[in-house]
Amino acid sequence: MARNRRRNAALRRIGDTVLGFLAVRTLRIIRLFDVATTANLAGRLTRWVGPWLPEHRIGRANLAAAFPDKSPAEIETILLGVWDNLGRVGAEFAHIDRLWDHSREQGRGRVLDSSESERIARQLHNDGKPALIFAAHLANWELAAVGAHAYGIDSTVVYRRPNNRAISDEIINLRAGCMGTLIPTGLQAPFKLIEALHRGSHVAMLVDQYATQGVPVTFFGRRTRANAMIARLARHVDCPIHGARVVRYPGDRFQLQLTEAIDVPRDAEGQVDVERTMQVITDVVEGWVRDTPEQWLWLHRRWRDE
Repeated sequence: MARNRRRNAALRRIGDTVLGFLAVRTLRIIRLFDVATTANLAGRLTRWVGPWLPEHRIGRANLAAAFPDKSPAEIETILLGVWDNLGRVGAEFAHIDRLWDHSREQGRGRVLDSSESERIARQLHNDGKPALIFAAHLANWELAAVGAHAYGIDSTVVYRRPNNRAISDEIINLRAGCMGTLIPTGLQAPFKLIEALHRGSHVAMLVDQYATQGVPVTFFGRRTRANAMIARLARHVDCPIHGARVVRYPGDRFQLQLTEAIDVPRDAEGQVDVERTMQVITDVVEGWVRDTPEQWLWLHRRWRDE
């Protein structure tokens, strides 16, 4: 038994090494080519491969439950868009430090203007106060953090560290020059985020995946659980909460859209009501997803039997 365990552990280490090597080399090869070309190719590939994967069935069930009025054909069309978007995100990630192009010359920039979002971004940059920013897996969600950095906003970004060390190091290297301070999820993350808020930073995180230990919320009329870290941080450090979403447009263009600060519910003592705040945030995310359902990541189990 002990010998088998050692052998299995050795095989896992070898497998992780090979996987890390291939993933890092693939990212570096993709960087040699134009971002639009690789994104188009990746989108076509995932549109073809995706329907054969088990995640396609998860996405179909999620969409059927969220949009009971849509026909099977409409749902399949949305799903193909989901796969196309996911493939593009994968290819674009290799270029993430080059993706933000905000040139105004004849509207040629990859990132489209949004005067309202720019006004809010300038306000966040200039007011000298901390803030919390929530985002969702929409379009190329990495661009929300890249945009904050591009606007000169002091930002701290929560991310999930890949288990493979080589892949993790490569991803950190890509993100380090175009995002703010990167904080991996873990037991120490909340303390580091509170410190960041106290020094006036703007803490950003994704909030749209199922969280086993999360608070109950309603999403598309169905009960699920949401990670309440952002609401709990607001309870510790009373500061505004804004939303940030990215919208993908034809021609490999994007727009970063920031919301005004949400109206944070409070309890009888005037403290942030964590569960009700997460419901407000979830409602905002649901509105975003309804706007562009083909750009959201329907392929994970957002609703689970409890």
